[in-house]
Amino acid sequence: MYQWRKFEFFEEKYGAKCAIPDAEDDVVEKKIECCSSGRGKVVTGFHDGVVSFFDRGLKFNYAFQPHSSSVLFLQQLKQRNILVTIGEDEQLTPQQSALCLKVFDLDKMQPESSSTTSPDCVGILRIFTNQFPEAKITSFWVLEEVPPILLIAIGLDNGSIYCIKGDIARERITRFKLQVENNHSAKTLSAVTGLGFRVDGQSLQLFAVTPSSVSLFSLHQQPPRRQTLDQIGCGVNSVAMSDRFELIIGRPEAVYFYEVDGRGPCWAFEGEKKLLGWFRGYLLCVIADQRTGKHTFNIYDLKNRLIAHSASVKEVSHMLFEWGNIILIMNDKSALCIGEKDMESKLDMLFKKNLYTVAINLVQTQQADAAATAEVLRKYGDHLYSKQDYDEAMAQYILTIGHLEPSYVIQKFLDAQRIYNLTNYLEKLHEKGLASKDHTTLLLNCYTKLKDVEKLNLFIKSDDSIGELKFDIETAIRVCRAANYHEHAMYVAKKAGRHEWYLKILLEDLGNYEEALEYISRLESSQAGMTIKEYGKILIEHKPMETIQILIRLCTEDGDKRGQSNGVYMSMLPSPVDFLSIFIHHPQSLMDFLEKYTNKVKDSPAQVEIHNTLLELYISNELNFPSMVQANDSENYLNGVSAKTMALSAQSNGKIADHKSSEQDKDKRHEKGLYLLKSAWPPETEHPLYDVDLAIILCEMNAFKDGLLYLYEKMKLYKEVIACYMQAHDHEGLIACCKRLGDSVKGGDPSLWADLLKYFGELGEDCSKEVKEVLTYIERDDILPPIIVLQTLSRNPCLSLSVIKDYIARKLERESKMIEEDRQAIEKYQEDTLAMRKEIQDLRTNARIFQLSKCTACTFTLDLPAVHFMCMHSFHLRCLGDNEKECPECAPEYRSVLEMKRNLEQNSKDQDRFFQQVKGSKDGFSVIAEYFGKGIISKISNGSSSGPRTGMASSISGF
Repeated sequence: MYQWRKFEFFEEKYGAKCAIPDAEDDVVEKKIECCSSGRGKVVTGFHDGVVSFFDRGLKFNYAFQPHSSSVLFLQQLKQRNILVTIGEDEQLTPQQSALCLKVFDLDKMQPESSSTTSPDCVGILRIFTNQFPEAKITSFWVLEEVPPILLIAIGLDNGSIYCIKGDIARERITRFKLQVENNHSAKTLSAVTGLGFRVDGQSLQLFAVTPSSVSLFSLHQQPPRRQTLDQIGCGVNSVAMSDRFELIIGRPEAVYFYEVDGRGPCWAFEGEKKLLGWFRGYLLCVIADQRTGKHTFNIYDLKNRLIAHSASVKEVSHMLFEWGNIILIMNDKSALCIGEKDMESKLDMLFKKNLYTVAINLVQTQQADAAATAEVLRKYGDHLYSKQDYDEAMAQYILTIGHLEPSYVIQKFLDAQRIYNLTNYLEKLHEKGLASKDHTTLLLNCYTKLKDVEKLNLFIKSDDSIGELKFDIETAIRVCRAANYHEHAMYVAKKAGRHEWYLKILLEDLGNYEEALEYISRLESSQAGMTIKEYGKILIEHKPMETIQILIRLCTEDGDKRGQSNGVYMSMLPSPVDFLSIFIHHPQSLMDFLEKYTNKVKDSPAQVEIHNTLLELYISNELNFPSMVQANDSENYLNGVSAKTMALSAQSNGKIADHKSSEQDKDKRHEKGLYLLKSAWPPETEHPLYDVDLAIILCEMNAFKDGLLYLYEKMKLYKEVIACYMQAHDHEGLIACCKRLGDSVKGGDPSLWADLLKYFGELGEDCSKEVKEVLTYIERDDILPPIIVLQTLSRNPCLSLSVIKDYIARKLERESKMIEEDRQAIEKYQEDTLAMRKEIQDLRTNARIFQLSKCTACTFTLDLPAVHFMCMHSFHLRCLGDNEKECPECAPEYRSVLEMKRNLEQNSKDQDRFFQQVKGSKDGFSVIAEYFGKGIISKISNGSSSGPRTGMASSISGF
């Protein structure tokens, strides 16, 4: 105890002038028998049976007399405003004890009309009965269970404990007895000097102390089980309970703590313990010095092993706790109120004495907030730093992580001589996950400056560092790269799944293309695709074949995964079009990639784009291959040819060889291009699997005649086809093309022969053979009139009349024959017309004699009534029925003529059809003549002409 430091963490309140005042009407000074506190009141019981209540500052409030003689024990309950007292009343009979227990409800006062102010007594109970014989009460304690249930323990001088449990106000109680000691020969030593309840969940236990023992009763068991914890005890007022439900007893040699399993820690505080108490984690002792007889009041902080307060006091009779203070009531009724200083005052006191370790322990034991603890640690660290004890200072600063701004500490240790301390701080900062990118950068720079590879490995390659993200990944990679710790940077990138950083180091820093490709091949499809898009140009330049293999795997996934829904799965895979940009300087590799893809996948969603790209590669006249040129140059260099003439010769030979090779390559590519043009446009489809306009432009730009001819012919642009032959002056191919494309029977365009004849007519050279062959097909299909043929061929001065002599002769003969046939037809039509006009005139001017004797319909003898028609048909009236206006025999033919005329009139209004017939006919004039001959085209309205009413009937009535 003498080694413990003393501090003044407590101070006296109210100017140290407090006292227990007497009531105004008191004449004789009264002795305090018992005290209690709670709910903002201090309660005292006097020897004359009066109970007084005091407010803050021990100001008298009111008093009342619960017992007539004296108040021995009382307790103010905490949960309810209830006062329980034990005192002496008037003895009614000699057999009954004068002691009784009363319960007062302090919230219920007697009516104002009463002469005194006293609370309502809700229950009175006789303590001693026949079953519970009377003895001297030495201790008393009340436990509040679930309201209104109370558990009252009364300790007696005979070693017994009377327990009363229940609702005393309703007289619903149970009594039971506990026996601590049975040694009747030593009664004076068996009194129960202290009691204490311990509640832990459903467990309820009672400590009982005598001068010779410490016992524990388990009240939750029936019957209650007794357990002896120790064979030593203590006297009255030397018993207390801690806030952790530990029993505390004070003996002259020490203070002992007891738990349910026996004696606990012991504190050797010498001196007779007059009073014991427990307040907010502090042990309170009033100790009497046996040599001087003086009393000392000490407040012990057991956790920090210090005396928080020490003062000489008079003889203390009672110790109470209320209003956050400790109240000591002396035998002379004076009082001392002691209150704890605030934390800031206590810390200031310690800081002034540089007792930082005590301050730290104090804030930790009193459960101060983390910010207050960190502030104490910071001040301690600053103190150590000022003493140049950097290691210990850093140890304190590390404890402030999470509350103190890291920059405050880092600035103090930026000196190169203190880099070890700074490294330690930054490591702890990362362990707690509170490091920023700048902190990571600084820590890694510390490692690299110290060249501490072991710590760098521990920081980078620890199993849990990356999983819990204890540092910024990109910062770590960037710093390690800058310091040439590529292995560590790659480890972090790989562990964190930052594939782009891993590949950047492999390709840009190390140039390890094989490992980069192997790493990409192990990634998932989406991640591998993203990395190849970013670094594909470098990989294609150095490892084209391996890169193409990875791309094929990405875009096809080889096989069985494509399964049943091929089209749907292919739409989910990366498209080759997405990777075209990486081949921008390597067209040959691009062509190889796309060829392998198209050979493997026949129904890609990007077929059109792929075919467009392949056509551009195939049809282009030139492809540059820088790698091949460099290879040739290096090979020539290694040959060691030193003579200048030999070098020039070799160079020229190399150029010739390269030219031949490029020509062969060009022809090969053109063959592939033509095959692709044909295979990607199946006959059964209307549109090809490539952009036709783009294909035509490519063929024209690169003078790819075969492809151009195929496209024109496929698109039925026959005139453009023969234009290509004309431009090449390929007469044989031109005529063969017209034979194939100019046959109207096969869907061709016969007008091609007219264009061909025009071409030869404007050629300006002798082409008699070709003209004769062209005239044969023109004559066969009657494509052009002879006059047009003559006019066309007359423009070529190199052609003689003999070329078309036979053609003209045959044409004249044929047309003469046609003229003769037309003249005969005209004469026939004229004769028929004259006969019709004569018949019409006869109908108008002469009478008709009807000589038929039989009905045309029924062939029976004609009798009256009868109907005769001008067409010389006769009918019974009954045979005609309702139709008696026209002849049944001639009416169908007449109606067909009318219908034909009506159709012709309607056709005359359809101008589009007329012009379409004129345009589609070989001889448009014949179509116009036909319209005139049918009377469709006429200036005279058809409605103006008048004619006979055919089928006009005359009815002859009977006589």
